[in-house]
Parts: sequence; C-alpha cells; structure tokens
Amino acid sequence: MSLLTCQKGVSELRREAWCSPEEVFLGAVTVGERGQVVIPAEARKKLDIHPGDKLLVMSHPFATGIILTKVDAMREFLYNFLEGLTGAERAVQEAHDASAPPDAEPNSKG
Repeated sequence: MSLLTCQKGVSELRREAWCSPEEVFLGAVTVGERGQVVIPAEARKKLDIHPGDKLLVMSHPFATGIILTKVDAMREFLYNFLEGLTGAERAVQEAHDASAPPDAEPNSKG
C-alpha cells in the first residue's frame, strides 16, 4: 500500500490523490536490538497485511526514512504504470502520425 489509501479501501486507492496527515499516520514503532519492528495492529488491518505477506523495504528517495509496501501492491502499481506509459506512447505516436504530411510514410516504430 501507499500513503494514498486514506480512510478508503484498497479499491478506492487509485481515485485519491492526497490524504491528510491524520489519515496516513498509523502509529510509531521502536526498533529492537535485532532491527525488528512491529507493525501496529491498526496499520496491519487498514493495509490488509497478514502473517506471511512479503513486504519490500525501500529507502525514501527524498528523506531519511523507509517505505514498506506489499510485493503484490508494487507489482500492481508497476503494471498500471507501464500500461499508462504504453498508452501515452501510443497517443504521442498517433499525434505525430496525424501531423505528418499526407504523402509521408507513417513512422513504423512502436
């Protein structure tokens, strides 16, 4: 999951752009001696995290911190991102082809 879930369910994630800090703050944890943290119960429930789920641990690109996300959620995000990129590339190619002179051959790259 991401910070975009707010108080909505997973199915509503894609329609939300921003959430308030109150909606995304799910608690604080302490790192144990072996580097372990316990994900708060509220967070596990809200983000549908269950024992055995695989999580990716990534560093935050702009701040000191980490991001935890379910592998399946990242896979779905990347799939949707690539679908959107393919659609954008198609639209650019169609616009380019439409603006070409009538006697020019269409660009065969794609």
